[in-house]
Amino acid sequence: MEDPTLPASLLFGTATAAYQIEGGVHEGGRGPSIWDTYCRTPGRVARGESGDVACDHYHRYGEDVALLADLGVDLYRFSVAWPRVQPTGKGRPNPEGLAFYDRLVDTILGAGIEPALTLYHWDLPQALEDEGGWRVRDTAYRFAEYSRIVADRLGDRVNRWITLNEPFCSAFVGHAVGRHAPGTREGTPALAAAHHLLLAHGMATGELRAAAAGEVGITLNPDHFLPATDSEADRAAVERARTLHNRVWFDPIFAGAYPDNEDEVWEGMADGSYRADGDLRIIGQPLDFLGVNFYRPIMLRDAPHSEADPAARTAVDIRTEQVRIEGVRHTTMDWPVVPATFADLLIDLDRRYPNLPPIFITENGSAEDDQPDETGRVRDTGRVEYLRDHLGALATAIDAGVDVRGYFVWSLLDNFEWAYGYDRRFGLVRVDYDRLERHPKDSYHWYRDFLTSHRARRVQELATQWEG
Repeated sequence: MEDPTLPASLLFGTATAAYQIEGGVHEGGRGPSIWDTYCRTPGRVARGESGDVACDHYHRYGEDVALLADLGVDLYRFSVAWPRVQPTGKGRPNPEGLAFYDRLVDTILGAGIEPALTLYHWDLPQALEDEGGWRVRDTAYRFAEYSRIVADRLGDRVNRWITLNEPFCSAFVGHAVGRHAPGTREGTPALAAAHHLLLAHGMATGELRAAAAGEVGITLNPDHFLPATDSEADRAAVERARTLHNRVWFDPIFAGAYPDNEDEVWEGMADGSYRADGDLRIIGQPLDFLGVNFYRPIMLRDAPHSEADPAARTAVDIRTEQVRIEGVRHTTMDWPVVPATFADLLIDLDRRYPNLPPIFITENGSAEDDQPDETGRVRDTGRVEYLRDHLGALATAIDAGVDVRGYFVWSLLDNFEWAYGYDRRFGLVRVDYDRLERHPKDSYHWYRDFLTSHRARRVQELATQWEG
């Protein structure tokens, strides 16, 4: 099968996150995060694993940047660990933590790669969680302070900033489902967390602008929903889910309003007690780009509440039930592979929100059963097909008029996959967790060849423009 052809100007990269790869959790003055606590709670993470060592990127970042350079990416998206910069989430910064990110950024730039920095990829300092975490407004102010510290230190070299990664997971998977840190099952407090994450994003955007740090955006993980049937009830279930997953973020940021159906979705749970006058103005500041993470579509049907007692319901108990999509391949995450829905999602967002800034696909990839053969080679054909087909879907969206400027594969390395521990592998590079050795998979070599061809087209197009 031929690789898709995408605009020569499109930038390509890979992505990682601090807690998933860094390790060194007790080194360099780093404080504990909610994920350190979560991992030490029995029954939370598969096999009791944690990010204590992860891929040991804290010590091996030079080796990892060399892999990026060999891959030939334009961009590298990584995150800064808040507790490495401010061990308690407030007060004077930790010099050793900032020095580590100084070294990392300089190494990335030295390899001819542009850094894309995510300020928050879920590792809230535990000290702030002890004071209420994202449920309380003060955490948004603390995040703004932290953002300015990082911008003042790295803003002279980093030109692309992402405030938050997937606040849906922080607010709802963490505070309502309980499958992510802090691991609680809450109603209104989870909605308060969602609002304070939005507020933190807006405040951080203001700080980054004041620091003249460069381009500013946010990474969201909107879902594309399919009704199990064409019944009115199942279509209504999809609309409720779209509000929970998508509109709660997109409407305040890009439409200057809260979802108009939130009372129907949460039945009084969204009481607004956590909101203040002027919040929408802070949240809705113009952005330079939007990051979109996409992995799979979700099929839903109407269902009764999981909890009959309204007082005991969580914020995700909105009368929907997920239905398995049959007749398609599923990854080791049991996620259905339906590439066309990637284009459908992007086109739908573009039509629903006319004021969207340019889009970067900040995560896209698949977890596969990556078994090395007797020579150590990983023939991950499923991942190659997944990436090729989703890039084809991306081309469809671009042809339909969606303004996409870049694409990041998740992930450069196999890593700590949150509650799954080390059981799920998303990397282009296999990590031997016993020896911490890196072994590029077939997908790594495919992506490198794809990028080589893409760069050649870029050079040719630039040459043609110059001659013209």
